[in-house]
Amino acid sequence: MKSAVETLNPTRVRLTVEVPFEELKDSLDAAYKKINQQVTVKGFRKGKIPARVIDQRFGRGAVLEEAVNDALPKFYTEAVNEAELNVLGQPEVDITELKDNETLNFTAEVDVRPTIEIPDYSGIEVEVDAIEVSDEDVDKAVEELRERFASTSPVERAAEDGDVVTIDLQAKVDGEVLEDGVANGVSYTIGSGELLEGIDDAVKGLEAGGEATFTSELKGGSAAGKESEVTVKVTQVAKRELPELDDDFAQLASEFDTLDELKADSRKRLENMKQYDQATQAQERVLEKLLELVEVPVPEKLLADEIQTRKHNLVNHQLGQMGLDLAKYLEIQGKTEEEFDAETKEQAEKGIKTQFVLDELVNKEKLNVNQEELTEHLMRRAQSSGMSPDQFAQAVVEGGQVPMLVGEVARGKALAVVVEAATVKDTKGEVIDLADDEEDESAEATAESASAEEKTEA
Repeated sequence: MKSAVETLNPTRVRLTVEVPFEELKDSLDAAYKKINQQVTVKGFRKGKIPARVIDQRFGRGAVLEEAVNDALPKFYTEAVNEAELNVLGQPEVDITELKDNETLNFTAEVDVRPTIEIPDYSGIEVEVDAIEVSDEDVDKAVEELRERFASTSPVERAAEDGDVVTIDLQAKVDGEVLEDGVANGVSYTIGSGELLEGIDDAVKGLEAGGEATFTSELKGGSAAGKESEVTVKVTQVAKRELPELDDDFAQLASEFDTLDELKADSRKRLENMKQYDQATQAQERVLEKLLELVEVPVPEKLLADEIQTRKHNLVNHQLGQMGLDLAKYLEIQGKTEEEFDAETKEQAEKGIKTQFVLDELVNKEKLNVNQEELTEHLMRRAQSSGMSPDQFAQAVVEGGQVPMLVGEVARGKALAVVVEAATVKDTKGEVIDLADDEEDESAEATAESASAEEKTEA
């Protein structure tokens, strides 16, 4: 076999392959064997039909077609390996010449990873938010904890803001009660905004036994997005009572003995959260700067596939779970379809470029992923997916996604290398020294979210 490579553009090549006919022998033998098992000829046992009889009865062309279909993937792979190409996706193959007992010639056009030159990134400088936790932030955190320990007690009066009401709901569209439009015994805190728009005004002022009707757009269910006439009946009004903010509350709600200790712990937790947010912000801004420094051509077909994947995931998974279609989502977002398409294309292009650049950095810096790093990443992914680590690991192995996870960890490490070399300052002018564990973890998350959704390996 002989092969040659022609570069069509920075992300696409054409392979020209010439195969001497004798190299098709194994595929021809396999073709005769396969046809033998599929056909019957009077006078011959199944599987024992001579090749000349198959040629006469079914045509040599059918045998050649079967043999070529069998052989092409092998010869294509050999040509790719010989040329040391890093291909993306499936090739477009064209058989240019097929002469029986002489030769097989074909071409294969395929996208390839572009050659990327990583420049000196040590001069990158970015600014991030300073870590500031105010007394108001601490008080808000403690108040949220206090809300979780609130108790309720029934009252015989009209419902007010902040009360917890038990209600029965019935929704009608075009005068018909929806099959999934009836709910009884629903607990609702007035003012929480957790149910339908308009329900707060409807139930305020009602005592137990009172009911009201209002119009609201349904958020989910079979009639999501439609205007509905909703009847609400209050069966109980209860007053929420918050515990006193004192040492007794601290002992009830935490492992601490005093309120001051609880507040100090809340401050520390908020500082840790802001520190993580700061690290993530640093990763994102360093990545933006890095991408500005590198020229990254993007294969057109890969970009089109990535855009389609992102649209599919949004419409069929995220919006589907919320009972929305794309038109309603765009209405809520206040975007036109053209604006949405432009944003999706921009995000897809950035994702592909990010993956290309970070993968090149992995190679340049000779970064490896050890078992401990992979296990830690798997645990985090399992937690975010809502699966147990064992379930997630099994799904990853069965789906052949282990290389994908390894790639995510490696890209996170590559981004962490760039961040470590960069200068990161906060808005106060202080140089930020990100902790290693925190840096690696947030870098993995940043690299993962910025990368292409559909992996670009062949």
